[in-house]
Amino acid sequence: MANDERFEKCLGEVLRHEGGYVDHPDDPGGATNLGITRKTLARWRKVSPWTALPNAEVQALTRGEAALIYRANYWNTCSAGSMPRGIDLALFDFAVNSGPDRAVRVLQAALGVAADGAVGPVTLAAAQAADAKRAINGLCDKRLSFLRGLASFSVFGRGWTRRVAEIRAAALAEVKIPSSMQRRTIMTALVGYRTYIVAAFMLLAGVAQVLGVELPTLDGGSAGSLILEALAIIFLRKGLKGEAG
Repeated sequence: MANDERFEKCLGEVLRHEGGYVDHPDDPGGATNLGITRKTLARWRKVSPWTALPNAEVQALTRGEAALIYRANYWNTCSAGSMPRGIDLALFDFAVNSGPDRAVRVLQAALGVAADGAVGPVTLAAAQAADAKRAINGLCDKRLSFLRGLASFSVFGRGWTRRVAEIRAAALAEVKIPSSMQRRTIMTALVGYRTYIVAAFMLLAGVAQVLGVELPTLDGGSAGSLILEALAIIFLRKGLKGEAG
């Protein structure tokens, strides 16, 4: 179920860039709808030769059938469903745009493993162990470099560049920080200020007692002494930090 949800979310991003029916004269793919070319649709429906499939069939393509094609020919072929969040989207969109084999090879190069175009245990382990943000950036950088070398970049380059930038941003936004890392980050941030936090509590307790609020947990400490001790801690820490600097 989780894989289905990821596929649908990533597919939504892909379709947002693919759009509806187009038949651009400079596009070697010819008639295309929802990113599915006439040749791809003909092969999916086992129509041979592919030119026997009318353009009208491409124009009538439904999202449901397109989703089946995307899952079988791209998502599953490049094992995007086994990739970490974010990497799955960047890889899937690249596969749709330039073919699964090329997308996998470029990802493997970014991960530092053998670029053989086959997603196996080594590639999956490298993807799971990788810094996801670095892997996404490496994949998108290499993808853009490949696109810039195409003869048709002068025609479609602006749109391709925008697409890669938007997919990069969407993929990076999907990267989850592990909860353990979040806890370490929070604790690290607090360590430098814990002295001030303790002093602040003491200062508040002293002020509370001056105002007539009794705090049982702090019995034994007068308002005046609590305030003075809090101020002493704050100024002492500032002094120590200054000397250390």
